[in-house]
Amino acid sequence: MAAGPPGSRRLLPLLLLLGPALGPALGQGLGQTRFICTSVPLDGDVCAASALGTGSAEELKGTVLQLRETVLQQKETIMNQKETIRELTAKLGRCESQSVLELPGEGKGRKGFSKNTMGDLSRPAAAETLSQLGQTLQSLKTRLENLEQFSRMNSSSQTNSLKDILQNKIDDLEKQVLSRVNSLEEGKLSPRNESEERGKIESTLTSLHQRISDLEKGQKDNRPPDRFQLTFPLRTNYMYAKVKKSLPEMYAFSICMWIKSSASPGMGTPFSYAVPGQANELVLIEWGNNPMEILINDKVAKLPFAINDGKWHHICVTWTTRDGVWEAYQDGTQTGNGENLAPYHPIKPQGVLVLGQEQDTLGGGFDATQAFVGELAHFNVWDRKLSPGEVYGLATCSSKALAGNVIAWAEANIDIYGGATKWTFEACRQLN
Repeated sequence: MAAGPPGSRRLLPLLLLLGPALGPALGQGLGQTRFICTSVPLDGDVCAASALGTGSAEELKGTVLQLRETVLQQKETIMNQKETIRELTAKLGRCESQSVLELPGEGKGRKGFSKNTMGDLSRPAAAETLSQLGQTLQSLKTRLENLEQFSRMNSSSQTNSLKDILQNKIDDLEKQVLSRVNSLEEGKLSPRNESEERGKIESTLTSLHQRISDLEKGQKDNRPPDRFQLTFPLRTNYMYAKVKKSLPEMYAFSICMWIKSSASPGMGTPFSYAVPGQANELVLIEWGNNPMEILINDKVAKLPFAINDGKWHHICVTWTTRDGVWEAYQDGTQTGNGENLAPYHPIKPQGVLVLGQEQDTLGGGFDATQAFVGELAHFNVWDRKLSPGEVYGLATCSSKALAGNVIAWAEANIDIYGGATKWTFEACRQLN
């Protein structure tokens, strides 16, 4: 269609009787019709202009036929798309129904998991779980060997009887784990039965830990108050220890500890400190395949530690609020440093200090996937930056090594929950 100069003309659609060609496209009620578009001056006569448009009737007819063909093609495309949507919907429905049949009762996503960690671990994690159970049994055997030495020095029929009972329970647990391995390999266990079996084993382990701990209480008078370690044998959301004392407001700190773990992926959270309104006030965490990190007021620094080898390592992290300067030490040697980590933000007081779990809320909100798995000892906190010589003395178990002036490692300062256990610390004995 020709168009006049801008603002000088307007387009006028006129319906004129022409023929049956436009019936299907424009509706049967119009009969034999056609559209003619004629440009009319703003001050022109509309009726007079209608007569001038008859000369281009054939051209307009061709245009309308093209439009009609386009409409039909679009209609065919829409029908094809609807058919595709119907097929995809049917396939999705079949997939969903199979998922429901295969995994009855399982939640969707992390938020759907129950607080009981029997359901926290999926079938692909079964090998890791069995490995953890094996490590736990080995740990219990070592503790029983220590008890045997103690009983030989203090012969008592009651002690020997308890030791025999515990040894029998460990033998039974080993048989259960072996049976569970065979069942998993043969595919006999359904997810529900697997969860029940793991629940029975873990319940027995917790009971066994408690009985051995009670038996070990007889040795406490024979060791210094700091000669103990915490053991977190399984990745759960209920095993943890809590430091009875909170942290004061601090403008600098040094945090040191002995740590041992071979958990994969990531050893979890050795400690977390939460305050009202900020769950990540001070956190040490190694989660998934990420390196270990220190968080201060949600600000993060990656720490160059290589300690996930099942051996005892001594680690220290120092920090000052001035420019957020930090240093990291492993086994007495500085391995990294940096700055701008939460600069000019003092560590807030009146919080909760937890060992073995990461807090999402003040004193709780634990997630099993972030739990620490391993052993931990000599967790000390100072409100100043330690010198390299002081750190080295701690890492080499020097008799002149200092205890934390804010948090000192002592059994009286720690409460344990959920089956985490205390027993004699061995790392310094191995070094000496």
